[in-house]
Amino acid sequence: MTTILYVITGFLLLLSYVKDKKNTKTALKKAWKAFENILPEFMTVLIFAGILLGILSPETISRYIGESSGFFGTLLTALIGAITLIPGFIAFPMAALLLKEGAGYMQIGAFISTLMMVGVITIIVEIRYFGKKVTFLRNGLAFLLSFLIAFILGGVMKL
Repeated sequence: MTTILYVITGFLLLLSYVKDKKNTKTALKKAWKAFENILPEFMTVLIFAGILLGILSPETISRYIGESSGFFGTLLTALIGAITLIPGFIAFPMAALLLKEGAGYMQIGAFISTLMMVGVITIIVEIRYFGKKVTFLRNGLAFLLSFLIAFILGGVMKL
């Protein structure tokens, strides 16, 4: 599947280049600049994830956030996701690594959904723009919704 996406992307890039060389070159330069800006952040998280996976054995990961960890593992990953500020393009590959090392789908679902929807670290900025009531309501509902998402994901992946 990945190869098919690369072939389609290459074909579309070639088509774009044939249609408008200048705009395609400009777009590729902007994309490269964005990649350069993201790279230090991405490498830091990859190094952190590598060290973490080197320290924690698959058995430890499975015990604390594996399928058998149940609600405790789901709560743990939801809390970690809520207080962590990691962009999605880094979080998803890290989640895949954790799944490969023994984490459960429900637990990773809680981690990813709280990571994307709950903003404990950004709460001060959010309060400034939306007020305390809206901020706490939004974050609280997002945290609760993350559990629903996790349970649905855990159930679907068992099918």
